[in-house]
Amino acid sequence: MDIYIDNRQDKIEIDEKIEAIEGIINQVIEECLKEEGYSIDVEVSVSFVDNEEIRELNREYRNVDSPTDVLSFPMEEDSLGLFTPLLGDIVISLERALEQSKEYGHSFEREIAYLTAHSMFHLLGYDHMTNEDKKVMREKEKSVMKTLKIFKNE
Repeated sequence: MDIYIDNRQDKIEIDEKIEAIEGIINQVIEECLKEEGYSIDVEVSVSFVDNEEIRELNREYRNVDSPTDVLSFPMEEDSLGLFTPLLGDIVISLERALEQSKEYGHSFEREIAYLTAHSMFHLLGYDHMTNEDKKVMREKEKSVMKTLKIFKNE
């Protein structure tokens, strides 16, 4: 499993926490893959951005002109209908993650873990456009967080 992390923002200082954050991201990605029965022989790119960059990406790719917490960009299937080892890209607004961690009363690291799980399930084909789909996706996210012992008020 290859995970590439790119910090493209300078608003939230994470230098002292980067090893812990990278460790959490690796654990979450691996657990999401296990949950779905996928091989861990994949590549995932994770980019940290600020609210302005994620707003621009949201506007460009989803026609929504506002910041969001996380975006997922799954790789397209190849001509044989198989996924390449590159699973896709995850883009997390660290500004938004920090705001939400304070709003929900848990750690910044826990919020990044949750956003990573949420985005991974998008990369694996899940969505939350209907209440039924949302319920399925939330249960999967909860299962990963519980397995990793990452709880809401941490």
